[in-house]
Amino acid sequence: MATPKPRIKVPSKAAKGEVVTIKTLISHEMESGQRKDKEGKPIPRKIINKFTCTFNGQPVFSCDLAPAVSANPYFEFTAKVMESGTFEFTWVDDDGSTYSAKNKITVQ
Repeated sequence: MATPKPRIKVPSKAAKGEVVTIKTLISHEMESGQRKDKEGKPIPRKIINKFTCTFNGQPVFSCDLAPAVSANPYFEFTAKVMESGTFEFTWVDDDGSTYSAKNKITVQ
């Protein structure tokens, strides 16, 4: 499997107090651990099990994921922005790997 690639869509500008829509997607196979390979051996479980988003260090959105989540998990949520800053996104894999991305927004 290729290295999971996060994709983020955050507006670059917003008015103070505006509610903005944030969209995230990470390319990830999300192997449940219940399937078997060609030789009949179980394929090890490898899923994104936690997603978090912070804005200027403050939590905005987080969730825990289970094996039933489809490949390439997509999240869409909103946040009210009162100041310019940076959204930070983190995905955590079963093996402890973390994938992250950042997006800045300017509040006018």
